[in-house]
Amino acid sequence: MYRVLVVDDDADLRLSVASALSESHYQVDQAKDGEEAVNRVRAGKYKLVILDVNMPRMSGLEALKEIKAHDPSIIAIILTAFSNIRDAVEATKEGAYNYLEKPIKAENLVYMVDKALRAHNMVKNMSMSAPVFKMPNGTEFIGQSNEMKRVFGVIDKLSRVDTAVLIRGESGTGKELVAQSLHYNGPRKDNRFVTINCSAIPENLIESEFFGHEKGAFTGADSRKIGKFQYADGGTLFLDEIGDISAAMQVKLLRALQEKRFTPVGSNREVEVNVRIVAATNRNLEEMIKKGEFREDLFYRLNVLPIQLPPLRERKNDIEVLANYFVEKFNHQHKKNITGIAASAMEVLKAHPWPGNIRELENVIEHSFVIENTNEVTIESLPTALQGTSNRPGLTRSIQNLDLDDADLDLDQDQDLDGALDESGNKIVGTLSLRSGSAGFRLDVQKLDFQASKEEFEKQFLISALKAFQGRINQTALHANIPKKTLLRKLEKYGINARDYNS
Repeated sequence: MYRVLVVDDDADLRLSVASALSESHYQVDQAKDGEEAVNRVRAGKYKLVILDVNMPRMSGLEALKEIKAHDPSIIAIILTAFSNIRDAVEATKEGAYNYLEKPIKAENLVYMVDKALRAHNMVKNMSMSAPVFKMPNGTEFIGQSNEMKRVFGVIDKLSRVDTAVLIRGESGTGKELVAQSLHYNGPRKDNRFVTINCSAIPENLIESEFFGHEKGAFTGADSRKIGKFQYADGGTLFLDEIGDISAAMQVKLLRALQEKRFTPVGSNREVEVNVRIVAATNRNLEEMIKKGEFREDLFYRLNVLPIQLPPLRERKNDIEVLANYFVEKFNHQHKKNITGIAASAMEVLKAHPWPGNIRELENVIEHSFVIENTNEVTIESLPTALQGTSNRPGLTRSIQNLDLDDADLDLDQDQDLDGALDESGNKIVGTLSLRSGSAGFRLDVQKLDFQASKEEFEKQFLISALKAFQGRINQTALHANIPKKTLLRKLEKYGINARDYNS
């Protein structure tokens, strides 16, 4: 029940207003002047205040300023005589929602109060679900879960400083969006935001990509080239997949970060730059340091202000808002009018572990747009991998820490199943148990063919892994913990082409 404060020095009018609102199920308190109103607001919690303009000790306008200073979210409605309309207009400039002329009609009063509270709730709901950061290209960074609210809070603080930031998280969690948010909400927003994907550049070209080169510096260098460091001067340089650069390039990068200057390939001159460095990785740099694969001094240079992005499976409350955002996005992109996602389909989306995180969710929604012929996303329009596990949640599992090569499917001999019945009275013909090292789990499946189930699981696992890592064989093998030779052999066995998942 909403709590409302009615403020007027006319006791009869005050009582009639309070009675009308009480009959409409509002909890109503009364104050005889502005001073009492301010004291009540400071002592209690009100959603809405109804104020007369002309009152002794403190006018309605003066009280409105005090109330808004105390709590800007309080809705204020002004009561005024026709001769004081100018004061009412002034009150709206000070933050009043609207005004009503005396004499007050109960139905008009209740209608305005209802409308004001509905508008207030709508704004509140939108602010909770709307993206916290929006980039100039229209891309929006969305999240309403507690996990993402914490991330947004960190971004807000770090966007005001100029120190290096290291963004960590699984593939597809939105690390580049974090980097863009830091740039476009900070003092460098009017300068360039430049991205280097360290894993996509051949080793023999990465130094030139970073620092540029002179004409004739190497075979194919037909002209002078400005590197990304110099191109980003005054702005932000985003080093994506920083864990993939070689040891030799790490040394050169460290020197550039320390001295804020570098020498282009084939040149004798030094170039001085002023860039903010934001780096990102999905790899365990601490483990790489122990193995001698990543320089410890470079790590500490980059890891001054770290941001850890949670995977989508740890922020389930964001799945619905993200899915609906992608529906709107693809409505515009594909010229469709999908009104939403069916409740049954949303349950499947929420139950899925999303090994590919937000990127995988986006691909799933776009897949549904291509398939769906009705006005909403249904289970039937979801990818087959999700459909096949919608009624068998145990089959859906994150690929993280799952060793497929060591996994084995065997009939559990620990139970005597002869003649056993399930809850529906059906005979249980066998129980399948899937084990995968220390991350093992148990899956009970009834009335399935052993070999077919094993092969189907392997096939769907490989497809999910390839989707998660965009068809990149090395990345898939590394993060799914599958030996590369085993992965290639399994892909050939099931006729899976990794290029089909290279987005």
